[in-house]
Amino acid sequence: MLKQRLQQKLLQKLSPQQIQLMKLLQVPTVMLEQRIKQEIEENPALEEGPDDQDEIEGNNETEFEDTYDEETGEDEFSEEPDHNPEDEFDLSDYMEDDEIPNYRLNVNNTSADDEQKDIPFSSGMSFQELLLSQLGLRKLNDREYLIASHIIGNIDEAGYLQRDIHSLIDDLAFNQNIQTDFKEVLHLLRLIQEFDPPGVGARDLQECLLLQIRRKTPKTKAIENATLLLEKNFNDFTRKHYEKIKKKHNLSDQELKEAIDKILKLNPKPGNSLHDSGKVSQYIVPDFIVTINEGELELTLNSRNAPDLRINRTYSEMLQAMAESKGKADKRQKEALSFVKQKLDSAKWFIDAIRQRQNTLLVTMEAILNYQREYFLTGDETKLKPMILKDIADIVNLDISTISRVANSKYVQTPYGTFLLKTFFSESLQTEKGEEVSTREVKKILQDCIKAEDKKKPLTDDELAAILKEKGYNIARRTVAKYREQLDIPVARLRKELL
Repeated sequence: MLKQRLQQKLLQKLSPQQIQLMKLLQVPTVMLEQRIKQEIEENPALEEGPDDQDEIEGNNETEFEDTYDEETGEDEFSEEPDHNPEDEFDLSDYMEDDEIPNYRLNVNNTSADDEQKDIPFSSGMSFQELLLSQLGLRKLNDREYLIASHIIGNIDEAGYLQRDIHSLIDDLAFNQNIQTDFKEVLHLLRLIQEFDPPGVGARDLQECLLLQIRRKTPKTKAIENATLLLEKNFNDFTRKHYEKIKKKHNLSDQELKEAIDKILKLNPKPGNSLHDSGKVSQYIVPDFIVTINEGELELTLNSRNAPDLRINRTYSEMLQAMAESKGKADKRQKEALSFVKQKLDSAKWFIDAIRQRQNTLLVTMEAILNYQREYFLTGDETKLKPMILKDIADIVNLDISTISRVANSKYVQTPYGTFLLKTFFSESLQTEKGEEVSTREVKKILQDCIKAEDKKKPLTDDELAAILKEKGYNIARRTVAKYREQLDIPVARLRKELL
């Protein structure tokens, strides 16, 4: 049964300007430059340069209602029989480009006999191409070359063979109609494993390391012991059961250490040696720069976050001329006027959003700087106070989500390094004396304890918890384990070393 009823609702909706500001606020400096360039390309009313005319802002407030004549009750832009479009300002000169057919913009003044010259560009060789080039240097018949090429095609970028030999045999039979056997595929795999870089074509980590250690020359005692470890005691080696290995092979501490040093110099991912060489270095562009001048902190915003933007004078004058014109406009000219006004409003909103972004960034960073003043003056992480998003939001009178957008994507350059802003936020922890300290301080102490431990007998999580308790931090063992994992520190067994 359908019913009609009258109902009132109170809804909170974001305006397009607010949505634009929120999106710009979470954009880092490098992406902000791209976003501004994109906006300038899409909006011809926006251009780079200092804003030297304040009267432009008033032009954007012109509305169509201003053309309404209260005495006659008629719209000055309304069409009349005696209307002559030639007597007024004509915007068709500015709009003709939108209606030019595509065929008028294309030029075809070449013939089939003309020489086509393409600009060459540099391109690196992929990992598979490197292996195939080495395969071409071997004496193989067509059948063997196809099988070996198929094997290479199943080697990943790290240098490992992703499929077992039996699956490769099935693939060759179904896809290329080549009947082969285990012995032939294994023989060609051994051939590929002789290629560079050493270790390529391995099926697991143990085989990868063995392929590399066997190609080491000269065959010293340390190389022989390293080969023995990888062949006979690989599981004990990965678990660092050094005492068991020494007893089994009657090795001294020095001999075991030399063998382990040889293994640690091997590359567990040989394919990445070529892949990493083609990577482009990534640099962090800080959004804020903090300096210390005569014992006082100084904060500056990266100049890339404060670009000079202004409204195009041509568009503003065009809108002003249309508004001051007493002539009559037809439907086409009204649409042109609407288009110009829309672009001007969009440009003004974007400039305002950029300015609000700058102000929000500065206000938020100044609050963080004052809150963590002792740390920024000394660089001592133990001076960091417990700080959450709500603390800064209450200081600057902004929403927590706004502070989160600023903290999650912005970097600050300090005399002690460049850090992500969110790393200064941490929860509080209460000591035995009732004082609240930052968890960052506890992590720093934990890191120092592990750094100073005896590497022959690393500290367990229980022992670390006991040390922290002696220092006044009452922390459970599982909390120590959580902090250790957040610091990317392995368990005690994996931190064991032979000195």
